[in-house]
Amino acid sequence: MKRPFVPEARFFKGSYNPEYENQIILCKNKCFEYNHTLPSDTQKLKSILRDIIGEEADKEPIITPPFQCDYGYNLRFGKNFYSNHNLVINDGLPVTFGDNVFIAPNCTFTTAEHAIDPEMRKEGIEIAKPITVGNNVWIGAGSIVLAGVTIGDNTVIGAGSVVTKPIPANVVAVGVPCRVKRPICEDDKTTYPFYKPE
Repeated sequence: MKRPFVPEARFFKGSYNPEYENQIILCKNKCFEYNHTLPSDTQKLKSILRDIIGEEADKEPIITPPFQCDYGYNLRFGKNFYSNHNLVINDGLPVTFGDNVFIAPNCTFTTAEHAIDPEMRKEGIEIAKPITVGNNVWIGAGSIVLAGVTIGDNTVIGAGSVVTKPIPANVVAVGVPCRVKRPICEDDKTTYPFYKPE
């Protein structure tokens, strides 16, 4: 599947652009098939996922159904990507994940923003902004990552967070809105005492 050109930000006017709506319907049909395939039928799941995300499937991301996205071709994955159940990605523009990203259940990533002004919103004014997640990031259960956000390498986003602004590397961040709580430090190596690094 050839990826279409995607700008750094995209403005929409009118809630129902036929071209985009058709692409979304095609992707939703594929997601429906993915979500209704037996978990034991791994080959079929891989095949459908390839139909959804194209060549990114070569990186062998693990996406546990159910999974929803709008276009599929705007998703980018690093090595060793894992998401648990109920991942939702509104990918009007690229959503990029680095290597070793773990996503807990019930997380949402949305590149879409609607106008705050009610008249503009009624006219269907909308913008999409890309999302970037760095390497070795863990997103806790029930978190929401909004348009234009970047999350730095090695960071942990606590469960239930709403990430509205960029989060730096090497921190634990949590809350609504999500804020940096503390840096990741050497003491974190003893959180799990049964783990003994070589």
